[in-house]
Amino acid sequence: METMEPPPQGNSKIKREKYIEEYDFPRCDDATKYEKVAKIGQGTFGEVFKAKERKNPRKFVAMKKVLMDNEKEGFPITALREIRILQLLKHENVVNLIEICRTKANASNKFRSTFYLVFDFCEHDLAGLLSNVNVKFSLGEIKKVMQQLLNGLYYIHSNKILHRDMKAANVLITKNGVLKLADFGLARAISIPKAGEQNRYTNRVVTLWYRPPELLLGDRNYGPPVDLWGAGCIMAEMWTRSPIMQGNTEQQQLTLISQLCGSITTEVWPKVDNLDLFSKMELPRNQKRKVRERLKPYVKDAYACDLLDKLLILDPSKRIDSDSALNHDFFWTDPMPGDLSKMLAQHTQSMFEYTAPPRRAGHMRAHHQHQPAMQKPSHLDSGYQDRVF
Repeated sequence: METMEPPPQGNSKIKREKYIEEYDFPRCDDATKYEKVAKIGQGTFGEVFKAKERKNPRKFVAMKKVLMDNEKEGFPITALREIRILQLLKHENVVNLIEICRTKANASNKFRSTFYLVFDFCEHDLAGLLSNVNVKFSLGEIKKVMQQLLNGLYYIHSNKILHRDMKAANVLITKNGVLKLADFGLARAISIPKAGEQNRYTNRVVTLWYRPPELLLGDRNYGPPVDLWGAGCIMAEMWTRSPIMQGNTEQQQLTLISQLCGSITTEVWPKVDNLDLFSKMELPRNQKRKVRERLKPYVKDAYACDLLDKLLILDPSKRIDSDSALNHDFFWTDPMPGDLSKMLAQHTQSMFEYTAPPRRAGHMRAHHQHQPAMQKPSHLDSGYQDRVF
């Protein structure tokens, strides 16, 4: 451990500013070692840039700016949590954190350093690829995407980490066809509660369209199944090319889920009535489960329909886990999961949700327009919208 010289005491503003300006973060390189090339992302978390190394201009990275605006003192705890998790997770299907770097504090930035998380660069995200009608996935390629996604989830869950923000925009794919789970800004470690107690995690996580029913009903003692629901939504999107349940409020999202997956009752989900919001939300009654029926026009493969049905199960305790999903016949029947690099080689331009034109509900075929669970409310016709509550 380096010994740090304490900051000067008293009211000498000039001395304090000089101290901050000259302070050297021994394990944190200067951000000027990279040159920003383009902005490739923007969200509640801040901005992401594509950049190149000045010493090696052929080496590209992604730089995620740490939002410091709301910090009165010190480094944001949410960013520390994300960094800690990323340092723990090292796997082919998880985005790789190279380092943290920072700008020097000086008068021009009011003596506040800007910090960046620096990652290996990935050429595409799945939302960007799906928004491009010229990108066509074969069944074998869809299998390869889902196999890698579930491999990533199996790895993080085995390491007791929940992602809590599964969506197509957070699934990166390199030009060589390697999938990486990204954006661990909402991730957390699974804690083991004391005997007789339950976890009290926040349920204000996961972008609304990918949020599972247990979170919408106020569950605070959830686990890996929350990520598997998101995986099911993403899997369906590989065929529909657009998010399958696009609610505008938690109430509307629960209605769309019920219309697709059947009514939420204690018959299909024992003890669901113990969840805080079960009696406070309007839950549609007498809705039959229609996952296979609704998705069949898009998803011709019977094994794919079966796996989707198992991922989109209302009761989280019955929802398929990543290990069982990877052993599903979908991945072990012809066509087998196939390499993505040949298909991606036809597209030389990077595709990200941020830089892509909006994805429209129009991707749904006209003769299925009567299917409310697959329809976007008319006031959202401006295209694909990211909603994190």
